Amino acid sequence: MAESPRDPLTPRPASDPALEALYAQMRAIAANHLKGERAGHTLQATALVHEAWMRLLDQRQLDWEIPSRVLPIAAQMMRRILVDHARARTTAKRGGEIGRADVSDVADSTPDERVALAGIDLLALEEALERLGEIDSTLVRLVELRFFAGLPLEQVADILGMPRRSVDRSWAAARAWLYRELG
Repeated sequence: MAESPRDPLTPRPASDPALEALYAQMRAIAANHLKGERAGHTLQATALVHEAWMRLLDQRQLDWEIPSRVLPIAAQMMRRILVDHARARTTAKRGGEIGRADVSDVADSTPDERVALAGIDLLALEEALERLGEIDSTLVRLVELRFFAGLPLEQVADILGMPRRSVDRSWAAARAWLYRELG
């Protein structure tokens, strides 16, 4: 009897090597984002990944057959979780320290970029990305893929379906816009 085809919208078994690699990538991204946080930070990398993973499982239109298409959505989920966590912490402690991100290890970043991006206020970044989204939603996706997923520009170009040179120009434009907006 022939095996019926798997529904591509249903997650693969946990033992699937492609999903294990996706989980490892998500874990590395989460660890990178949280390593610059203050001591005693209540959100740990594993918790961030698990929360993002649970949110991914709720996505009905997600094509689990191609894990490389899941990573950008996972990065977006982690962005939302980090921002929600920073907002909750700020609400709970008016005047308290606002969540900061450490992007010193973003792939392909220059030393100047690492210095300029280190310690970004996540809430200010979120507000800036919302404003940028009103101008160009592709630039926001690019920032999510570079900053929140830490993907190299070659992979970002593949995911966005853009030529590498266009991605280079767009990344430069997004960085310049964010630097200006974030002071």
